[in-house]
Amino acid sequence: MSFPHSEAATLLEKACQQLPFEVSASQQLQLLAFLALIHKWNKAYNLTSVRDPLAMVAVHLVDSIAVCPFLKGQNVIDVGTGPGLPGVPLAILCPDTHFVLLDSLGKRIRFLKQVAFDLKLANIEPVQSRVEEYPSPGFDTVVTRAYASIEQMLHSCQHLLNKDGEFLALKGQYPADELDTISNDYIISEIEPIKVPGLAAQRHVIKIKKQ
Repeated sequence: MSFPHSEAATLLEKACQQLPFEVSASQQLQLLAFLALIHKWNKAYNLTSVRDPLAMVAVHLVDSIAVCPFLKGQNVIDVGTGPGLPGVPLAILCPDTHFVLLDSLGKRIRFLKQVAFDLKLANIEPVQSRVEEYPSPGFDTVVTRAYASIEQMLHSCQHLLNKDGEFLALKGQYPADELDTISNDYIISEIEPIKVPGLAAQRHVIKIKKQ
């Protein structure tokens, strides 16, 4: 199945019109080029369980860029990035921010290096490493999507933040049970439900700081 560019472009444009920030025409073209690469490499690399490229528009692209207003600082790490979600779409929208895309699987990092080359994204740095073994320079924002649990995220990623940094945990339904397990070493600074155009499912952004 070839990538349905015109249909995907129409879906993305409609979704972007409903977001509370601007996504330029050139950024939309880059987002679609990224999606086309996922679609192409998915056959051999099994990058994502979502196979329908039109479904990927909302599930991968719009869901990723919807959290753009919550990013803090110029130095961001996307832990467990997989095929670059949400890191690559956010990097397209925030060209002045540096994104480390961290994943333990070599095939994903090879894919992301190809993405950086093909899309000429100078602000992404794909890194193959387990998060516990990654020597952190101190990040302004640590973002996780589809990570196991908030408690596990805080435990394995605590060394990544600088003293003023924030965790950004991207969740589906309101994670009441997970929030109850957060230790007193951390403060929940914001819990924000977000509306992702094209998605019926719930989405929440959880911002957490160190005490």
